[in-house]
Amino acid sequence: MTHAIKIEQQYFEAVIARDKTFEIRYNDRDYNVGDKIVLEEIDENKEYTGRSAVGFITYLTDFMQQEDYVVFSFSIF
Repeated sequence: MTHAIKIEQQYFEAVIARDKTFEIRYNDRDYNVGDKIVLEEIDENKEYTGRSAVGFITYLTDFMQQEDYVVFSFSIF
């Protein structure tokens, strides 16, 4: 499955620098290890900038998260 996910500029910059390798998300998409993610950058007005990063979910847990939230790690290429 492929998930297109909005991500704010400050976090997107950390993703493409490979400093940020995880997301905490509401699990309304039934995320699973191996799913493809497309992180689409949005600006301060919530508009798409046209930049994106593509990767795969490598680890997933709901341990110590609010109900219906998950943490997943990912690898971008």
